[in-house]
Amino acid sequence: MNCTIISGTNRPGSNSYKIARQYHRLLQERGVTCSLLALDQVNPLTEPEQFRETEERLLRPADRYVFVSPEYNGSIPGILKVIIDEADWKSAWKSKKAMLVGVSTGRAGNLRGMDHLAAILHHMQMHVMPNMLPISQVDRYLNDQGEITDPGTLRAMERQVEQFIAF
Repeated sequence: MNCTIISGTNRPGSNSYKIARQYHRLLQERGVTCSLLALDQVNPLTEPEQFRETEERLLRPADRYVFVSPEYNGSIPGILKVIIDEADWKSAWKSKKAMLVGVSTGRAGNLRGMDHLAAILHHMQMHVMPNMLPISQVDRYLNDQGEITDPGTLRAMERQVEQFIAF
């Protein structure tokens, strides 16, 4: 299994990145080879060569993805959609597996955005794991080191990771 975790926003220091780092650790603890792609580090519209290198190194070799996406106006960030659109869909996305995590400071944990993202990924013939985890009020659950410590949320994350490995 070769997994790439995508922190789906270009805002530096985002809660999504903090959550993506925690998923990276959870997967690595279970022996899964995974990389972390922070979208504040690459922009295909302004740096196409850097994006092509990132696509070759992190997207094409992956057979699984974890998308950690914040809620932007009831959906996903534009940069995440740009990354999806700019990558070669047959080699980067087609027939690969995906796990979705929604992040918000509000009550819904980006449920609507995860539905939008799932629809996009299904259109690209990806296999989306049914257990999509909304992490609501994320700012209340992050400690000073930027990690979730709430026991219920942590159990849900660990359960989702176990299901993803078996998926």
